Amino acid sequence: MTIYPFRAVFTAALAATIAMAFATTLRAQTAPVWTVPEIGALPRDAHGLLVREGRDLITATYAHIGPNVPDPAKRYAGNNLACGNCHLMAGTKKFGIPLFGLLGDFPQYSARSGRDISLEDRVNACMTRSMNGRAMPDDAPEMKAIVAYITFLSSGVPAGKQLPGMGTGKMPEMSRAANPARGSVIYARVCAACHNTDGSGIRNSAPNTDLGYMMPPLWGPDSFNDGAGMARLINVANFVHFNMPHGTDYLNPRLSVEDAWDVAAYVVSQPRPHKAGAEKDFPDLLLKPVDAPFGPYADKYSEQVHKYGPFAAIREAIAKLKKAGAK
Repeated sequence: MTIYPFRAVFTAALAATIAMAFATTLRAQTAPVWTVPEIGALPRDAHGLLVREGRDLITATYAHIGPNVPDPAKRYAGNNLACGNCHLMAGTKKFGIPLFGLLGDFPQYSARSGRDISLEDRVNACMTRSMNGRAMPDDAPEMKAIVAYITFLSSGVPAGKQLPGMGTGKMPEMSRAANPARGSVIYARVCAACHNTDGSGIRNSAPNTDLGYMMPPLWGPDSFNDGAGMARLINVANFVHFNMPHGTDYLNPRLSVEDAWDVAAYVVSQPRPHKAGAEKDFPDLLLKPVDAPFGPYADKYSEQVHKYGPFAAIREAIAKLKKAGAK
């Protein structure tokens, strides 16, 4: 049978395409896939015990360094939350503000501090804001344990590698301001059963024993303060969309984008402890997050707009100010 030149070229091209597809599939099958390391596989040596202690400090912070622990010197946290209330599944859940893969990110520049910070500095930012407490010394046993746990969760992550699932996720923003009044209705329907009608959460206590919260407070005196990242609308809205109600994950959100924005607005509108000196955060105001709920700001927009959005106009104003400053 005669094979015409064009058929030969077509056959060769087809064979090359098939070979390329096969090679791609083979690479996908053989490429290493990073997974969260198994803490239970660690030996019970000094390092293994330190990592486990770090996990315990994340999941039951209140029991080890909370405001009611017997030793006053160990009372670093100012509320009865656990770090795991925000860093879900002990910091291993995608878009649940995970702690895995962070080691290589530090030291890093912090726009909030206006300087390079260490991993210990970042932990203490949570201690003084989310936990509404005080900083731990870098050489405190508890700090060493938390850092050891975060380091362990970075096992096998190549330097400079950005793992998927970091932060709180990113859903579309609305062209309107988020509506706390509408959010209050959603909160009553979806959230109040777990977090209580007054946002005070549900204690997880046995008689004469303080075991923290089964469901954490979202506002009030035992919640995070107004300088915490979770006091900002964008963080709360994305966290809610990809993680709430309890049991939700980023693959199957249960609240619509609009509902998540509005219920988040209701949460951030509620009273909580004040972080003294928060107005000094972000010394370069052009780097201040658009949803920072307190001034000063580099732009002309009010605290109300910064708190509830919409944010497109703010971003445009900031971009123009940056461009003008660069000239």
